Amino acid sequence: MTDLTQRTRPTVSRLLVPESLDGPDADPFLEMVRIGNAVCLADAGHDYLREDPDEVFGFWQDQTDWTQIGYVAEREGRILGVIKIMIANQDEVTSAEFDLMVDPEHRGEGAEQVLLEVVEDRARARGIRTVQTWTLHRPDAAGPRIASPTGYGSIPADDPQVTLLRAGGFTLEQVERNSVFDLHGDFDLVEEMLAAAQSAAGSDYRLLMWTSPTPPEHLGGFAYAISRMSTDAPTGGLVIEEQHWDADRVQRRDARLKAQGLTVSVAAAQHVPTGTIAAYNELVIAEDRTGATQQYGTLVVKGHRGRRLGTVVKCANLLRWRELVPESPRVSTFNAEENRHMLDINEAIGFVPASYAGAWQKVLS
Repeated sequence: MTDLTQRTRPTVSRLLVPESLDGPDADPFLEMVRIGNAVCLADAGHDYLREDPDEVFGFWQDQTDWTQIGYVAEREGRILGVIKIMIANQDEVTSAEFDLMVDPEHRGEGAEQVLLEVVEDRARARGIRTVQTWTLHRPDAAGPRIASPTGYGSIPADDPQVTLLRAGGFTLEQVERNSVFDLHGDFDLVEEMLAAAQSAAGSDYRLLMWTSPTPPEHLGGFAYAISRMSTDAPTGGLVIEEQHWDADRVQRRDARLKAQGLTVSVAAAQHVPTGTIAAYNELVIAEDRTGATQQYGTLVVKGHRGRRLGTVVKCANLLRWRELVPESPRVSTFNAEENRHMLDINEAIGFVPASYAGAWQKVLS
């Protein structure tokens, strides 16, 4: 193998979003999807986070609410890695998220450094002060660990992605647990927990369920509940800016989910006296229904907590999902390790740890 010091610096170019995945210019985009899946498999040790090309392509099509920019690092015509930057299309935004995806077969060949440089350069050019990213980790990794500053959870200190980010001036701000639930197992406990939780919640709360798109009468209430994810969920030391949602944005999101080929089931708890949506849970799957189901948002709005609404929406949606998508083997979800209340619910239902994620942040000079 050629000594790394003798290798030419990878070149970086803008990732062009093709008009279709069948077009002659689609190869770099498809390679980004392949590399992203390879990274998840290598780092998490499972394929529960795998994405289909159509799913990723559909998400890039609508950039009304998020600006997505991609860059490719390559050497001698071979793509080594890709970086995706996401910036909210709102006034006075100061933070950006990015995904660093380097082919596991080409780690350590220089792509990581040049792509990180691009992130920081583009962020500064847009007036962004804080950049954030996430790393995946296997649950059984041996060796020294880095504890989350929240006091909950830790990740392996020697994983290459950790070494890279620490050397680049990033700090660990939070640890999330990736948990999975066996959809082909016994649901008796889920039914029992739902009945008990509904009894505890009382008659002030009504269970609503639908498959995307959102019914017109619930657009406004659902928009408010989704907006609370940016303010009410545990975020550790991350800079999280409040997201602005209204009925139009929910409809845009529904259209994008459809374009991605996703089936989405929503279970929500409506507060009867006010008509507001107090809690919700979303289960999502791509066109390949034999793959893992992803749990998107799950939230109980502040002011409605302590009434077991999280259990209501989680259990109700699992029972509905078993009928809608019987082919899917499992549900995969992420929760902050300090979100003990939601983890207690997951563990009681039967979710078990599958991998972990580290949330990283860097404040740019």
